[in-house]
Amino acid sequence: MCGIVGYTGPQSAITPLIEGLRRLEYRGYDSAGIALGTSGALFIEKRAGKLTNLEGSLPANMPVVHSGIGHTRWATHGGPTDRNAHPHTDNEGKLAVIHNGIIENYSELKAELQSRGHEFSSDTDTESVAHLLSELRKSHGGDLTAAMLDAVKRLRGSFTLVAVHADAPEVIVGVRRNSPLVVGLGDGENFMASDVAAFIDYTKRAVELGQDEIITMTPAGISIIGLDGKAVVPKEYAITWDSASAQKGGYSHFMLKEIFEQPKAVADTLIGRLTDNGKIELDELHMSEAEIKALKKIVVIACGTAYHAGMIAKYVIEKWAKISVEVEIASEYRYRDPIIDSNTLVIAISQSGETMDTLMAIRHAKAAGARVLAICNTNSSTIPRESDAVLYTHAGPEIAVASTKALLTQIVAVDLIGLHLAQVRGELTDKQVRDLYNEMLELPGKIEQILETVEPLRALTRTFAKSETVLFIGRNIGYPVVLEGALKLKELAYIHAEGFAGGELKHGSIALIDAEKGTPVIAILPSGSDHSLDEKMLSNIQEVKARGARVIVIAHEGAEVVGAEHIIRIPACSPLFQPILATVPLQVFAYEMAIARGNDVDQPRNLAKSVTVE
Repeated sequence: MCGIVGYTGPQSAITPLIEGLRRLEYRGYDSAGIALGTSGALFIEKRAGKLTNLEGSLPANMPVVHSGIGHTRWATHGGPTDRNAHPHTDNEGKLAVIHNGIIENYSELKAELQSRGHEFSSDTDTESVAHLLSELRKSHGGDLTAAMLDAVKRLRGSFTLVAVHADAPEVIVGVRRNSPLVVGLGDGENFMASDVAAFIDYTKRAVELGQDEIITMTPAGISIIGLDGKAVVPKEYAITWDSASAQKGGYSHFMLKEIFEQPKAVADTLIGRLTDNGKIELDELHMSEAEIKALKKIVVIACGTAYHAGMIAKYVIEKWAKISVEVEIASEYRYRDPIIDSNTLVIAISQSGETMDTLMAIRHAKAAGARVLAICNTNSSTIPRESDAVLYTHAGPEIAVASTKALLTQIVAVDLIGLHLAQVRGELTDKQVRDLYNEMLELPGKIEQILETVEPLRALTRTFAKSETVLFIGRNIGYPVVLEGALKLKELAYIHAEGFAGGELKHGSIALIDAEKGTPVIAILPSGSDHSLDEKMLSNIQEVKARGARVIVIAHEGAEVVGAEHIIRIPACSPLFQPILATVPLQVFAYEMAIARGNDVDQPRNLAKSVTVE
């Protein structure tokens, strides 16, 4: 989950490296470091903590060099200390390596290298690669590319590696296996990075690297080879967003900006999805009507926030398309014997397209004969490339670690899939589909309405800043929404928060309510015409209130609410669309709680944006 950046070209390398790391700090911020390729030696500086620590340690008389590599770390092997920060070097200090992922056989390699006299100075798995590359490079007459090719054949795990050597400082060599690495093509200069955001100010031309492909980059150009040593033709694509999209735009935090970008993100994801003859247009599925009608089961696999979008998919698809849906935590999926076949559609949801647990799960599903559809926000990332089809959301770059607009667009995507499947299978008429789609087109305006009236909620949230526990309750499709609300609060406010199905609270967890402290309970009142469900939820509210809870209810306009200390109103909508609206106040609640508690909103402790390790 680390951030990698490399530069070689005519300008002073320190500028694109530091700027790139700043753009990639969302991927990890336990430490940061750079290696500059000066002739005959490397200039290396690295510091634990955030990028500002590294910047503060750089000398005023920095050497002007024209190539280098940089890294921002999310710690796996070895704590977040100066000595464990990347880059890592060989014993001569002439070869530097940065790394994203995990080298599974590093202990074996380390013992072997130590037996041959190599001395290690860190607790990381990465350092073993630096020593291995150093040996292999010498055996190949100083050819770093050949050394990388041999090294990769010996490594087990999921990783991106980027290396530079002082004897040829203008040459940067990289490789990817199950972990992101993209290349930016400039005019007399070139870039490597974990994400195009690192070099978006310099070029809109990018190259996607395939699995186990090794790239050699100089100012003059790039060359790519596969594990067989044969040349690979680069696959170039254009970056469609600009650097302004990744800036705060006057907001105090990226997360707040992204919350307020949600109306546009939802609208962009909906654009052009209904044809003139009333059909949902999802050509990206690459499935014929016969194949859709033959489906026996859908399995949704995802992690974290995306898993909650998957839970919502179950309610939507089963209700509209009448297909059985299972929702699986991706990290658990392949460790049992799931029953799937060619009549199973697996939907993999991932914001980054690099989530390692989800990637491994879809490989398992494909091996069993299932068709895989990815829902993703990042073009040309690994999960879309390895899936049979991909439905891209259009949230734009999401920089804050805690996901907001990516989630809402994922929910919109599963709604569209549900409508399409229902229409093809004849479970909904064209008129019903058109009416539902037209209601979806109203959702961006309704989100804006919520955001325009959000200040009282922000003020209310601050009164709960000292709470030790916050509970969330919901029923039906509101249940995954409260799970997401609790997750956001844990991520940002660092307090105990749990989401429960409303009827389950009294089966043990209601003991968490402390009458003396007035435990906050946030409840979502169901939307729609099922008054029996409303009544059940209102009963649950009375149950917690009777035990001393301070109750906040999120309810649609016009709903009668009894027993709430505070009511947050959201626009009325059809029941299955309520998650898109009800999630927004919960995002604001978590954001404001983090601010009130003095936490770092955009970069919560111990977390990273793109989880590229299992």
